[in-house]
Amino acid sequence: MSSEKPGITHLGAKRSGRKKASVTRIMRTTEFPLRAAPTPRGQTPLPTNVGANYDTDWARRFPARVARRAARDTVVQTMVRYYAQPTIKGVDRLSELEGPAVFAANHQSHADTAVIATSMPEPWRNRLIVGAASDYFFGNRVTSAISALFVGAIPIERTALNRRTIDKAVALLRSGWSLVIYPEGGRSRDGWGQQFRPGAAFLAKQAGVPVVPVHIRGTFDILRKGRAWPRRSRSVINFGRPLSFDEGENNRRFTKRLQAAVEGLADETATGNWFAARRRLHSADSPGLEGPTASAWRRRWALTEPAPPDGASAESTTSKRRWPYV
Repeated sequence: MSSEKPGITHLGAKRSGRKKASVTRIMRTTEFPLRAAPTPRGQTPLPTNVGANYDTDWARRFPARVARRAARDTVVQTMVRYYAQPTIKGVDRLSELEGPAVFAANHQSHADTAVIATSMPEPWRNRLIVGAASDYFFGNRVTSAISALFVGAIPIERTALNRRTIDKAVALLRSGWSLVIYPEGGRSRDGWGQQFRPGAAFLAKQAGVPVVPVHIRGTFDILRKGRAWPRRSRSVINFGRPLSFDEGENNRRFTKRLQAAVEGLADETATGNWFAARRRLHSADSPGLEGPTASAWRRRWALTEPAPPDGASAESTTSKRRWPYV
């Protein structure tokens, strides 16, 4: 038979219940900064403030810009030099570019943005925003804040037409900010590219700015899709001549011309022969970004050889012939 008195037992149960209630309240309050507050019963939920609705204006104010520039020029620059060891080409082609532009690049891995941001010449690198997938980089408040502050990202819808994100990107371009965007809509699955979507062309036409084609090679081996930690490899980033809309040219035709320009840059990087690559581009005979129609191992094998050193041709560095000239 228990020696405890009924009053004491009841008092202990009440104290235990109060402790549990306090812990529950604390847990609920700690969830609030990371998740939206619950909507009272019977009320219409407010629009979510993450995803495409996340407001990034604060990340372009002076304190945030200073923090982003400091991080880029110290931590990010050091990591890019160590892991990516980039060779930068084509900067001279930007000599006649004035004002903001859309920098449209192929997309191999998450390392692409860091390589572009640290390779971009001034003045564009200091007024640079990145179009990032709203469903991936702006999924919650933590990732949204990190993406906006340290990447300079703005949310872009990949699967639907969102007027809010389009208007924001166009307004920033018109106010002097340059935009990095990946027209493929997602990272490469195996190192090869995908067909370009017309989003970059649409934004450039609405804002009245040129588009700079950019090709990146080698970042797939640094941080391929599914890999959590980077590994060292060599990369090449090649800037092309700015493109503007011809009279009467629509978004679809411009997108094809943009993709052809990136394919020409890829050919130039792979062969090391600028003149031959330009001739193939002029005759619409450049190798496609999508690679050979073959098995996975054959597609991967076609990407294994490194690009030739700057100024050297593929024929002078190896006796093997690269895709698609096999």
